[in-house]
Amino acid sequence: MRIMVVKSYHEMSKKAANMVASQVVLKPDSIIGLATGETPLGMYDELVKMYTAGIVDFSEASTFNLDEYCGISKDNPQSYFYYMAKKLFDHININRNKINIPNGMAKDVEKECIEYDEKIKSAGGIDIQILGIGRNGHIGFNEPDIKFESRTHLVNLDEDTIIANSRFFDSIDEVPTKAISMGIKNIMHAEKIVLLANGVEKANAIYKTIKGKITPEVPASILQLHRDVVIMMDEDAASMIGDSIYED
Repeated sequence: MRIMVVKSYHEMSKKAANMVASQVVLKPDSIIGLATGETPLGMYDELVKMYTAGIVDFSEASTFNLDEYCGISKDNPQSYFYYMAKKLFDHININRNKINIPNGMAKDVEKECIEYDEKIKSAGGIDIQILGIGRNGHIGFNEPDIKFESRTHLVNLDEDTIIANSRFFDSIDEVPTKAISMGIKNIMHAEKIVLLANGVEKANAIYKTIKGKITPEVPASILQLHRDVVIMMDEDAASMIGDSIYED
């Protein structure tokens, strides 16, 4: 596990974007695992800038998103499909046929989950997976539990997650209570993982992820077992981990 503590959210975003861009430059047909939420927004902005400047070409790349809300259509501004289009896909030259996001409106959710796993396998697996982290230590929508869910699955969102996500909705009553999420095994099979965290509200989750025991009660703690994981954070998110590795 490589720990990178940087001075600011902007610096974190640029470094993360450079990692993704380097992956695509070295392997143009890379399979990229993507996350949503506030944390990766700066990274997506930087990737758009790099594409516009001619630094990186996404035409051969494929993407798989971690998750999607259940019961929200693709054209709903709160859907992760909509988020990805507006924040990244509409601004780069990615082939739309190579974009993969779980279908939150699937009538047969179990079938959707099985087919999503099959798509990842058929693509050859994920080369680089971007993660955020929830205040309760969730990655994707893998919430704290008594066991690690291995494959793509239906999730009942924790109250903490619903409350945290309510800031994006007009009312907490509008926040979906279920989602489809990649499982821990999907994530851990990625060749490289980059987890991003910023803000003091993530400090406790980061501490438990890096220094706590490996437990499904802190889903991100499983990353301690991955062979190539980078945890990149700003100083606020790193405030509880003590002696840290600072990188310019």
